[in-house]
Amino acid sequence: MEEGPTYPGGMARSPLILAASATTALPGAAFSNVSALTENAAGRFDAALARTADGREVVIRMPAGEEGAPDLAAESRALHALTAGVRALLPFAVPEVIGESGSGAQRVLIVDRIEGYRIDPAHLPKGPGYAPAIGGALAAVHALPVSIVRTDGLPVRSPDQVRDDVKRLLDRADATGRVSDDLMLRWRRALDVDELWRFESAVVLGGATSSSILLADDADEIPHVVGILDWAGLSVGDPAVDLRWLASAPLAADDVHAGYAAAGDRSPDPLLRERARLYAELEFARWLVHGHDAGETDVVADAVALLDALADGVRGDHIVPDSRSDIDDAMALVESVPPVSAPAAVDTSMQTDAYDPEALSLYLSAERDRVMAAEALAEALANAKESDADSGAIHVDRLPVPDSVEPGETEPLDLDGWSGTTPEAQKDRGQGPALSGDTDATSLWSRSAVSADPSGTAVREEGSSGDDATGSDTPGDSDPAAPIDDEEDAARASRAALRRWGVSGDGS
Repeated sequence: MEEGPTYPGGMARSPLILAASATTALPGAAFSNVSALTENAAGRFDAALARTADGREVVIRMPAGEEGAPDLAAESRALHALTAGVRALLPFAVPEVIGESGSGAQRVLIVDRIEGYRIDPAHLPKGPGYAPAIGGALAAVHALPVSIVRTDGLPVRSPDQVRDDVKRLLDRADATGRVSDDLMLRWRRALDVDELWRFESAVVLGGATSSSILLADDADEIPHVVGILDWAGLSVGDPAVDLRWLASAPLAADDVHAGYAAAGDRSPDPLLRERARLYAELEFARWLVHGHDAGETDVVADAVALLDALADGVRGDHIVPDSRSDIDDAMALVESVPPVSAPAAVDTSMQTDAYDPEALSLYLSAERDRVMAAEALAEALANAKESDADSGAIHVDRLPVPDSVEPGETEPLDLDGWSGTTPEAQKDRGQGPALSGDTDATSLWSRSAVSADPSGTAVREEGSSGDDATGSDTPGDSDPAAPIDDEEDAARASRAALRRWGVSGDGS
């Protein structure tokens, strides 16, 4: 038996030769019309369109060479596996085998013709219509029962096996020494991401493209899928392999994925797109390995050029974004963030019942000291009038020292009697603001620059711009002839007491 084409220079078989060969696969058939047929099969097959005597149009295919023989055999096997019951599950037509004969490069396969048109991936438009329809058709294939593949002995790969296949391909590509370090690092980094390989295996076409899908327009000129060709890769594996071609259709990719998700009833696959992108890039590595193993220098040169262009296009990018990125990734992320204006002031006052026990203890101690200072105010004023009648100064060092407090120590936290939260209850006890519902003016952590005395006159708080460098009030600023305001003097005495007890005026 002769092997391969019998025409000089490897020319394709003529349609008439194909028709003559088809008589062995379909005995007694008479063809009234035969013409060449281009199927975008990448030169793997010789094909012709023929019309039988009863008016039926069929497609005749033979391998273009030894390399195409396994593909045509796999196509025949897959089409036979798609029984009438399986085809009824699909919303489109699948070629039906009419006749077959021969083997190897002399295999003849005859299938019925499905009318429709195809769109090259690069020309697939975005928006409703074509892209969602194609995505929905692929989802229908992936929804088929996996038993149809297992029953006929077709390949079945688990996620771990798919991952191992990728690893072997990377090792072979790396061994050629023609793949850049950046690309190998990019691919191996993706290989190491466990989440990327947690997918549900499904029935797949094994690498279909939009050129494998036949479309037609309905009465309203809305496109829909009428058939799918190229079933040679029928198997159980990663659904992402049937979407890798979207790397060549960037405009329509989002809409194809949207149509796929809308039509599918499988569990969501969050990293489907990332794996599809990885498989698209690995096609260049596969082409390199093929050329290297076959010793075809022109194929190797072509693959290297494609890989170099890919490396330039994805430099600094990762297939799977990693929140645990290294410093280079973090710097790239920072540089990609646009500058923003300074954030607005945030109210940091305590608005919940959470508090710092140490700070609260200091505050309570200061409040007790203020009460004690107020009780001793009369005695302090009397002493001040006798010794400093001219200046009206108050000597805070004459205030009594509590026996229960050692210098430099803080009293234990005591919350007894702290239940009252109304202003009246606080005023009766001489305590500060309640823990809950603090405002900017009353918060333990915020202090206004000024407060108002009962008469409405602004009184400068300690720590404001009117204090001296030590934060103490200046007695010389008082007017000896002015009447004494009890609350103002009580406040001054309180601050003096705080200094005597070693507590800063800001409550810290």
